Amino acid sequence: MLKGWHGWIGTFTGVALITVAMLPLAALTVWALARGRRATGTTPTWAWRRSLAEVGIVYGTVPWVWMIMLPGDRAGAVSGRVSLVPLRDLLTIATAGPLTAAVQVVGNLLVFAALGFLAPLRFAALASVPRILALAAGCSVLVEAAQYVLRLDRVSSVDDVLLNAAGAGLAALASRPWWRATARASSDRLRSAPVPGR
Repeated sequence: MLKGWHGWIGTFTGVALITVAMLPLAALTVWALARGRRATGTTPTWAWRRSLAEVGIVYGTVPWVWMIMLPGDRAGAVSGRVSLVPLRDLLTIATAGPLTAAVQVVGNLLVFAALGFLAPLRFAALASVPRILALAAGCSVLVEAAQYVLRLDRVSSVDDVLLNAAGAGLAALASRPWWRATARASSDRLRSAPVPGR
């Protein structure tokens, strides 16, 4: 059992349990947002899609960022470490064993996967794989910089940025059929809308 507040907010297990416990609240938030949008005249499909995308981005990203911002055993006692040579950390992880390497790589790919999957569905301006890659890379750089500045006893690595961005890009490709259909539907609605003065 987790004991004390640190066991809940300061460990991977605690964060995972809190994330699961927050699922009903996330679902309720989606419902409330969709209902509010429907009350303002938004079609049910668009109301639900937008609400689900917004909540999904937050719910699917915050726990991962929370986990990678957890301090190590010597946080505050050691200065930040930086690794700017691409693929060096990945090669080091590979020597630690296949299971450790798989967990590290998959974990990094998932950090901004929800953002990559859902942001193009919600924001038309982000309906592009290069834009999602740029957004995820920018967010990842901010997280890595925060790890360094806050002296969390973690390595701020360019490989983490590459994996985080790659995960978001792959997720965007997975949702591409839906956001391309959404973009086409939006352009069709604009073309069919009556022009004022005609």
